[in-house]
Order: sequence, then structure tokens, then C-alpha cells
Amino acid sequence: MNIKQAKEQIQNAMRAYFTKDQFGSYLIPIERQRPIFLMGPPGIGKTAIMEQVASELGVGLVSYSMTHHTRQSALGLPFIEKKTYSGTVYSVSEYTMSEIIASVYDMMERTGLKEGILFLDEINCVSETLAPAMLQFLQYKIFGRHHVPDGWIVVTAGNPPEYNNSVREFDIVTWDRLKRIDIEPDYDVWKEYAYKKSIHAAILTYLDIKKSDFYKIETTVDGKSFVTARGWSDLSDMIKLYEQHNITVDEKLVAQYLQNRKTAKEFAIYYDLFNKYKSDYQVDKILAGTPPAEICERAKAAKFDERLALLGMLLDAISNELKKVSLAEQTLTETLNSLKNLRMELARPNTDAYVLLHKQIDILEKKLQTGKLSSTLSADAEYACRSAMAVLNNMAPILAEKVPATGEDAFKLLKVEFDKYIKALKNQAEDAGRQLSNVFLFCEEAFGDGQEMLILVTELTISYYGSRFISRYGCKEYFNHNKELLFYERQKEIIREIENLEL
Repeated sequence: MNIKQAKEQIQNAMRAYFTKDQFGSYLIPIERQRPIFLMGPPGIGKTAIMEQVASELGVGLVSYSMTHHTRQSALGLPFIEKKTYSGTVYSVSEYTMSEIIASVYDMMERTGLKEGILFLDEINCVSETLAPAMLQFLQYKIFGRHHVPDGWIVVTAGNPPEYNNSVREFDIVTWDRLKRIDIEPDYDVWKEYAYKKSIHAAILTYLDIKKSDFYKIETTVDGKSFVTARGWSDLSDMIKLYEQHNITVDEKLVAQYLQNRKTAKEFAIYYDLFNKYKSDYQVDKILAGTPPAEICERAKAAKFDERLALLGMLLDAISNELKKVSLAEQTLTETLNSLKNLRMELARPNTDAYVLLHKQIDILEKKLQTGKLSSTLSADAEYACRSAMAVLNNMAPILAEKVPATGEDAFKLLKVEFDKYIKALKNQAEDAGRQLSNVFLFCEEAFGDGQEMLILVTELTISYYGSRFISRYGCKEYFNHNKELLFYERQKEIIREIENLEL
């Protein structure tokens, strides 16, 4: 299955494991909650989906790579304990708490979260001395004498033997105690994640043309050569930083992330071509609705790969604008929640609005720190939390300057300021909506009802920020073309059904 399906399977399993009866006991006893084992090639996104699962379910996440652990750090250190049996004192070997188990308790103490995920990566590559303890852990959820706390689900991951020479095969007894999920690379699924993470447009358009380069591991005379999803994601981050600092992106940089010589060379060449297109096609003018006539004419005459590159640039540019609107919305939602709490506090007599406002800022700071520690905050949620703190900090001087006489007066002052942010968001959303319409108008002029328009509609549909914006604010041009796309897809489905008929 692909990584998206695996994520759904993990979430379903966790919901089942967390289900309790009327007495508060887990319906599936802890000892029968099978650890989940994700089996898949390296760099496919196994760790990333665990962070997403923890964030979406609001539970803690403690992660370890087992290749970094010795028997002592995983099992705990031995010490001698004196015990009396039938009147005789004996020296007995005990073990300190495992570092891994202790980390779970630390997480619970520091965040207050009683349920979570203990994620152990590369679990089938442990050292020879640790292997017996690891098998015991998988079967009984115990390191030494210490159990994984109730409410914590064990999820593990590993690579198939063909990708790692250190892999240890599990026996049937061990496999029979695990929920095994096999994962395969899937570019179309990764692309949904890529849009939300704002992967560089050059990478997405290149992979649209050459999907076979998304993930490959080959054995050559020089050893292993490979390209992984992780490599593309990390390369994207570095390209953006190089561009920010006006540093040349060349094959030397690309080869550090795409460790397949042919793919690295071809992408480096494409990146230069992409930048030429970026210079030639004035995307900012297209978004503004004022593209020169020669740009539209060039798009009409362009080959398909050049059109794909142009679509990628347009989607990247408009997605950034739609993302800004989404983040502004989330910021104001977070701010509004703080103001609602503040209003309840201000209803009490003899309150200091300035002090109470800073109390709400402190609550957001604690939420931010707890969320980062427990991995329950997504990148967008973290941004919204930080931005809401900034908004409240900007409001504080007004209270200090005007010194309102009552809590109600203080809240009115804050509401006036908050309404300014709401108005700014409305204007921002209207600007983004116009730019989105301008993208459609340009593509209608350049491509008509060709497959490029279908690509544009499809990409906006799978794009997190695109679909979120359109569902909230609408887009007449999108809905018109989406209707045509639905008819087109239904037509293809009917044709397939006719072809499959047994006459």
C-alpha cells in the first residue's frame, strides 16, 4: 500500500486500541495490542507520517532510531538489590529503567499527555547483543523489568533485506505478534504532501514529466545508487535557501541529495531550463492579470514539457498566496480563542486587562512548547500560535496607553484592533481570489479546454491550500472547469466499462 493508506491504517488501529469500556479499561488489553510494523524502503516517509498521526490525533510522540542503541541503553543498566526470601538475604540482579521507557514517562510528565506513540525506527537492524531484548519487547512491550506505559501504542519501522545488509529476519513467532504494513513508493500520494510542504516547483514539474525518477535504488559496478522521497524533500529545502542567498544551484549540489548520477545530471539541466522559463514567463504579471500578449502567444506555441513547467510555476505562485490566506485565518482563529478566554476573565471584578492579556500570551507560549515537545503541533499550527502571540503583543500597548476603566471597556478596545485584522484578512483573500481567477483566465486564453486546464483543476483539487481556499471563498472559473473535468472523468469511466464488457 502507499504511505497515505498506511497512515489511515495506523490511525484506525490507534482509535481501536484507545477504545475503553464503561469502567475506563481498554477493550483490547495492553498485552494484546499488537505493535505496528511499517515495512518499506528507506526515505519513503515513515517517520513523517508518524508525526502527522500524532498531530492529527493529539497524542504524544517519542521517536528513537534503534541503530543508535546498545543493549545497555535500551534495556537499562544492571545493579545489585538485596532481597529476603524465607528469612535468607540474597543478592539479586535488577535493572535501571530503560532510556527509551524513561523518555515516555518524561513526555507524560512534561506535557500531561497520557496517551501517545512510541516509534522505534530501523528495529530490524539492531545489534546482535540487543536483538534478543528487542524480540522480547515486540512480544511483551517490556524492556528489562519495565513495561511501556498504558495508553502508549508501539509503532516500529524497518527496511526490507534488499535495502539494508544489517537487517535481521524475524521468526514466525515474532511476526505473529505484529501488525505488519508493507509500504511502497507512490509519487501521486507524495505529491499531496509536497504541495502542503511547498516543495520547489522545479522538482514537482520535473517529476511530473519523469515519475520514474521519484524513487529508485539500483545496484551498479560502483555500488548502490539511489533517489528517495526524503532526498527530493531535503533538496527542495536547500534549493530555496540557495536561491534566497543567490548561491548557484548546480549538479554538485543536486548530487549530494540525489545519489544517482544520471538523475542528478538530468535534474540539474532541467533546473536551469526551469529558471529560464521563470525569467521568460512573467508569472507575477499573469497573477496580476496583465500578461504581455507575447507571453500568451509563446505559451500557445510551447511544447508540452514547457507548458507543464509553466503550469508548475503558476501553481507554485498561486499556492503561496493561498497558503498566506490559510495561515492568516488560522492565526486569527487562535487569536479569537484567546480573546474569548480573556473576555471571561475580564467579567470578574477588579481585573487588570493588561496583566490578563499577557496571561493569554503565556498560555499560548505553553501550548507552543508543549506541542513542539510532544509533536502534536503541525508546522501550520505552530506558525498560527506564534503569530497569534505577536498579534496579542501588538494589542498590549493599547491597554497600557488608554487604561480602560472596566473589563468591558478593555475588551471593546481589543475588539476594534481585532476587527482591523479581520478586514486585512478579507482584503488578502479577495486579492488571492483575483489572482486565482487571473491564472484561469490566462490558461483559458493560452490552452483553451486542453488537458493543461484539466491538470490545473486537478492540481488545485489535490493541493491542500488550493482546495481549502476554494471551499471557503469559491472560484467561479474553477467550478466551471471542474464540472467539465467531472464529465470527462465519467466519460472515461464509461469507456472503460464498455471495454470490459464480455459480449
